[in-house]
Amino acid sequence: MKVACIDFAETGLFAPIFNDFIQQKEELRKFYHRYPSLEAFQEQIQEKSQHKINRSGLVQVLEAQYAEVSMVEEAVKRNMESLGADKTFTLTTGHQLNIFTGPLYFHFKIITVINAAKQLKTKYPDYNFVPVYWMASEDHDLEEIKSVQLEGKKFKWNTEQTGAVGRMKTEGLDELAKEITGESSIFYKAYSQADNLADAVREYVNAIYGKYGLIVLDADNTNLKAEFKNVIHKDVVHNTANELVENCSKSLDGIGYKTQSFPREINFFYLKDNLRERIVKENGQYAVLNTEIQFTEAEIKSEIDNHPERFSPNVVLRPLYQEAILPNLAYTGGPAEVAYWMQLKSVFEDFQIPFPILLPRNFGMIIPNRIRHKVKKLKLNELDFFTERELLKKQVTKRITAQKLNLNEERQELNVILEKIKHFAGEVDGSLSQMTEAETEKVSNALDKIEKKMMAAEKRKHSDKMRQIDEIKDFLFPGNGLQERKENFLSFYKADDKFIKKLTKAFDPFNLQFHIMRWDG
Repeated sequence: MKVACIDFAETGLFAPIFNDFIQQKEELRKFYHRYPSLEAFQEQIQEKSQHKINRSGLVQVLEAQYAEVSMVEEAVKRNMESLGADKTFTLTTGHQLNIFTGPLYFHFKIITVINAAKQLKTKYPDYNFVPVYWMASEDHDLEEIKSVQLEGKKFKWNTEQTGAVGRMKTEGLDELAKEITGESSIFYKAYSQADNLADAVREYVNAIYGKYGLIVLDADNTNLKAEFKNVIHKDVVHNTANELVENCSKSLDGIGYKTQSFPREINFFYLKDNLRERIVKENGQYAVLNTEIQFTEAEIKSEIDNHPERFSPNVVLRPLYQEAILPNLAYTGGPAEVAYWMQLKSVFEDFQIPFPILLPRNFGMIIPNRIRHKVKKLKLNELDFFTERELLKKQVTKRITAQKLNLNEERQELNVILEKIKHFAGEVDGSLSQMTEAETEKVSNALDKIEKKMMAAEKRKHSDKMRQIDEIKDFLFPGNGLQERKENFLSFYKADDKFIKKLTKAFDPFNLQFHIMRWDG
C-alpha cells in the first residue's frame, strides 16, 4: 500500500485534548508521564523494571488459557515463555469482544502494538517486547458488540444473554458465520467450537495474529484478580480513587478540556454467573444494585479475600488492574482512551504503579482502486476527503466550471449605490435610513438566492461528478462516520487475503498522523 499522512488537527475530526496531546501542549504535560517516542522507552523500561509483578503466575494463566486454542504459533509460545524473564515487557491494547472483530480500528490497535514491539526490539535489542491484546471480556454492554457492518450491510447477533460478554455462550454466531464467511472460515470454527465468546475471540484473533506473536489475555481470572486484592480493598472500603480522579478531572475541566470518564465512590462491579452490577454503599451496608445481594463491611472484606474474581473494575480502575499484573510499558488506544487515561495519573501514583506511555493507535483510511480512480478524475487531494460534502461539491464545481458563479463584484457595486441612497433618503427624513437598511438586506438576501440557484444549476450540469463525490464520501465516511469506525475488515480481506500483512507494512506506530492508504483491491 502507498501511504500519505496528514496531521490529526487538519482533519477536523479529533477533540482538542487529543490534538493538544499529539502537539505536546505544555498545559497537558502533567497529566501523562512520557510522550510516545522511541527514545522515551529507555526510562520507561528502567522504571517498570523496579515494579515487581508475578511473572510466573501470569505465564501459568496464559498457558492455561491457550490450552484450548487449536493451533498456537511458535511466536506466541516464545513470547509467553519470555514473559517469565525480567527483561521482557509488554505493549498492550484493549478492545471489546465485538463479533467478527467489529470495526476496522480493532485491527489498527493490534497492528500498532505489533509494529511498536518490532521497532522497540530494534532500538533496544537487549530486551524483549511482547504485543498484548487485552480482551474486555468483563464488559456487560451487549448492545455495543452484537452487530457488525460489512460492505454497507448490517448483521446482528440475536441473543438476550446478560452479564459479562466474555462468559456468554456463542449460540447463534455459528449460523451467522455461515452466512457471512462460510463454514470453512476461522470465525465459523471459533464460534461453533468455543464454549464462550472470550474463547472464540481468542481462537480467531490467534488465527489472524498469532504469527506476529500477539498474546491474547482474558483478565477475568481468579489468579490474576488475586494479585489485585489490595486495590479492590482500598477502593471498595476506603473509596481511594474517587477523589483523586475527581480532582484531576476538575483540573482538566479548568483548562478547557472535556473529561471522558466519571469515577464513583466504589469503582467495582459484582461479577457472578450472568450478573455484572455495580456495588454501592447504603446505610453502612454494601449492596449490589438490582439484586438482593448485601454485605456488611466484614463480609465484603471476606468476599474480596476469598473471591477476588467476583470484583470487576470499571473504566476508572481497569487500567490500573492491567498495569498491576503486566510488565507493561505502553497502552495503545483511541482518542477517548488517551483522554480518560489522563484523568488517572494520580491514581497510579497513589498505588505506586508506573503510569504507562500513552501510544495512540494508528488511524487510517483505505482507498481501493475504484475509489482512487474517482479521486484522480476529480483532482482531489487527501485533505479534500475531510471537507464537508456540500462544500466539497461547491469547491469542485467552481474549479471545473467556465461560468461565473458569484456576484461579489456586483454586490460591492450595489452596496455603493445603496449607501448613497441611504444617505439621500436620510437627509429627506431620518426614519428613511432604517427603511433603506431593511431594503438593502432584502437585496443582499436576493443576491444570495441567485448565487445558490446559479450554483445548483451548474451542479446539475456536472451531475456525474457530483455523484462521484457522493460515492467517495459514502465509502470513506459510511453513515457520516469514519470508515475505520464503521466498516469491518472482511470487506477488504475477502478480496485480498494479504490485507492484514499489507496493513502491518503500511502503518508506522510512531508516526502520529492520520494514514491514508491506497489499496490495490
